[in-house]
Amino acid sequence: MALGEPSASQPLLLDQYERLHALLDEISETASTDCSDTDLLKVAMEHERAERRMLTSFAAHIIDIDERSAYRKAGSQTVTNFVTSVLNRSGEANRLLNRVWAIGKFPDMQGEVLEPRFPETAKGVAEGEISGRNVDVIVEVMKKIPVAVDPADREAAEATLAHYASDYDPSSLRQLGTRILAHLDPDGTLTDDRDRARMRGMRLGPQDAQLMSKLTADLDPKTRAMLDVVLAVWAAPGMNNPDDPESPVGDPGSADPDALAAAAERDNRSAAKRNHDAFSALLRYALDSGALGGSHHGLPPHLIVTITESALRERAGAPARTATGTLLPIKDAVELAAESQQYLEVFRDHTSEVLYLGRAKRLASRAQRIAAVGRDGGCTCPRCTRSSFDSELHHVAEWTADDGPTDIDNMTTACGPHNRAVGPGDDQWATTIATDGVDAGRVVWRPPTSHPDQTRRSITPTARRGPQPHASRRPTTPVGWPRGSRIVRADGYRRRSTLTIR
Repeated sequence: MALGEPSASQPLLLDQYERLHALLDEISETASTDCSDTDLLKVAMEHERAERRMLTSFAAHIIDIDERSAYRKAGSQTVTNFVTSVLNRSGEANRLLNRVWAIGKFPDMQGEVLEPRFPETAKGVAEGEISGRNVDVIVEVMKKIPVAVDPADREAAEATLAHYASDYDPSSLRQLGTRILAHLDPDGTLTDDRDRARMRGMRLGPQDAQLMSKLTADLDPKTRAMLDVVLAVWAAPGMNNPDDPESPVGDPGSADPDALAAAAERDNRSAAKRNHDAFSALLRYALDSGALGGSHHGLPPHLIVTITESALRERAGAPARTATGTLLPIKDAVELAAESQQYLEVFRDHTSEVLYLGRAKRLASRAQRIAAVGRDGGCTCPRCTRSSFDSELHHVAEWTADDGPTDIDNMTTACGPHNRAVGPGDDQWATTIATDGVDAGRVVWRPPTSHPDQTRRSITPTARRGPQPHASRRPTTPVGWPRGSRIVRADGYRRRSTLTIR
């Protein structure tokens, strides 16, 4: 076959990537003994240049996949989901797609291919002069330029950043970007409501090894003004102090003035800690007040905690887990449980609410939704990290008037996109119930027959890749399930209690 011609079995592009992999094999097997020290440095530089250049072709392929909605053939609902789950780029999908957004050539409504949003950056990447991390910085800086800035000045800013990106590291390039922003809008008068609306946001980071989470936000002026007032009242010295059992809690208007003054004298918290404790008290106030309504995806809008009975009894063990996927130290879970014994007793002593609805209802009951929290811990589709609070109950055997019962063992937790992704088409997932083995009684997700990797034919709970951020997927019978449930609890598994915390 001549170079550049497609084989009879596959298109030219796949042939080219096969040759690329063959060349990479040759490179990895080639010794560097005949290279001088200078040659070795050149090898490393050429390797870096080649890796940078690959971003251009990656962007073109991702744009094509998105335009064709080809990601559906792999069982994905969006191109972001494809990058996350199929390409296994979880945690960096948004950053990668921002790079594609910056340097890719997108078609317009008529199908005409447009030039990249940041043409000089795209050129530098194509030549291997600009790294992906520096593309991230350029995108970050360009998004901060006010809408009112003259387009010519905007283009000049991008060209300047791209010019220096080949020599600067990300930190130095970001400093240059700060100087450019100051030059374009020295007194901040060009920034208007459009810019503030575009930049607003709040981001909650993952829990770290100490189970702490970082909350960062870009607040618009109105939100900042309201927050200032709230913190001035709820974070006042002496208010909502978890270290002081006599500190007034909740609505400051109902606090005894003398008790508040005494608590303020004892309060040695920093302003940051007072703000944190006020925020916690506000969240508790919102949960207790009923302001969140009566239901969210069939779950009560309260804290729902899954914990083993032994951990609850001994106040020790692995952290408990909430319906949103958050880990709670056992001490915190026990304290919350002490305030909601009515719910604890319901689930320990078998709720009177019927978990088996047979074929009478299409929708799962609240008790079934809460029971599924303890069993599934979140969306059960492989590699999905959506929590139970962001998910629904999916009927494994599709519900009809005559079939597909709304029984707890015919349902599994699935987020909205994956719930809708199940169907009979060759680009849809299929779900069944395992009948034997360690996953007996648990849902099995079968990838679409159109999936490009046909080695992924059947994925069970124990076959999922890596640790999941949800509760254990092991087949466990939650406390409170009626006898006769077909989901069998294997010997040695600890029973779990599902606590609903007001």
